[in-house]
Amino acid sequence: MIKGHVFIATSLDGFIARDDGEIEWLLERDDPSENHGMDDFIEKVDAVIMGRGTFEAVRDVRPWFYRRPVLVLSATLADQPVPDELEGRVRFSGKSPEQAMTMLEAEGCRHVYVDGGLVIQSFLQLGLIDDMTITRVPILLGSGRSLFGPTASDICLIHEETRSFPSGLVQSRYRLAA
Repeated sequence: MIKGHVFIATSLDGFIARDDGEIEWLLERDDPSENHGMDDFIEKVDAVIMGRGTFEAVRDVRPWFYRRPVLVLSATLADQPVPDELEGRVRFSGKSPEQAMTMLEAEGCRHVYVDGGLVIQSFLQLGLIDDMTITRVPILLGSGRSLFGPTASDICLIHEETRSFPSGLVQSRYRLAA
């Protein structure tokens, strides 16, 4: 059965980007001497699902750092061509989260990295996320794009691990309660 996994960073006040989508504050805090586990995480996933906002924030980053196929869920981009330099690495789709997961499962995927605030929110609401690794960056943005939005009901989590880094980052891993 296919499983959705989250690996994301937020400001201490829970934002994944500024109001305009800018994430430079996050990139500036990345300490290459620290191993936050992203490489190990990516090795365990078969594909990445993200939304248009996340794609637009990272599409010009070079080198392209996603080493797995990326599916961008976006009704806006679904009929657009993929940029030439990302051909074969990225595809656009207007599918629903459930349809996207069904399609990827049929293609042999078992573990999918779900990235982007609105996409994560929708996958959580639909019960398509199995676990989340959330890294809190010691910065207060005051406003921005929140990782979590309103929920129809409580979503219970089971804490599995928390670790801290010399840079001040604090990373917690949660499993969604059954």
